[in-house]
Amino acid sequence: MSDQSIIATNLANVRERIRNAALKAGRPADAVTLLPVSKTFGEDAIRAAVQAGQRRFGENKAQEIRSKYEPLADCGIDWVMIGHLQTNKAKDVARMASEIQSLDRMDLAVALDRRLQQEGRAIDALVQIKTSTEPSKYGLPPEELPGFLRQVARDMPTLRIRGLMTLAINVADQAAVRACFRTLRELRDQMREEAIEGIEMDRLSMGMSGDFEIAIEEGSSEVRIGTAIFGGRIYGDDYYWPEQPAARS
Repeated sequence: MSDQSIIATNLANVRERIRNAALKAGRPADAVTLLPVSKTFGEDAIRAAVQAGQRRFGENKAQEIRSKYEPLADCGIDWVMIGHLQTNKAKDVARMASEIQSLDRMDLAVALDRRLQQEGRAIDALVQIKTSTEPSKYGLPPEELPGFLRQVARDMPTLRIRGLMTLAINVADQAAVRACFRTLRELRDQMREEAIEGIEMDRLSMGMSGDFEIAIEEGSSEVRIGTAIFGGRIYGDDYYWPEQPAARS
């Protein structure tokens, strides 16, 4: 089989697994969206996924979006930033991305809003919440979310908050993984009750190749799948999370 055929087959298999997981959880078959994660993969792999019907792709690094943006401009891709973003890279996301799912702190929101105003654009955003204790995982502490949402809604009209995102703990214990997803869903439900003006809480982006079926059981509306579509990667966690989060006082 060609690489294009392999990716098309993998996509079909993943889509079927998503539908089956949704039905098993008592949800509509189309309740969960797939976001292919193309980080570290090149133009040919992404074009193969485009040929198989995908138009949105998640990337962990702003520089990868920048490097792929022009060569793949003819594909009409919506690029989604899903990795930790330094404020000095906000300009690339503001210019090239249609969405950020890793909005995790106020200085980043301020930097993105400033750059988006310069570009004359607004983008969708999900707030990344830290639901595990792993130091390699980023995210806003759950208790800070209400105040964060109110300030963004009041002061940053270029960031359209649509929901929440998380990365579950990377362990074999399914109960621990499930607890991360449940925490995010319960937090989303609390924010819905608060009904902050200008804030939507319709989306939950949670679940990756190794745990997305658990995430769907816990209410995920979008799963971020890379390895099960494109194959394994040779990079370790230091590629995806090169900096450790600063300790909070």
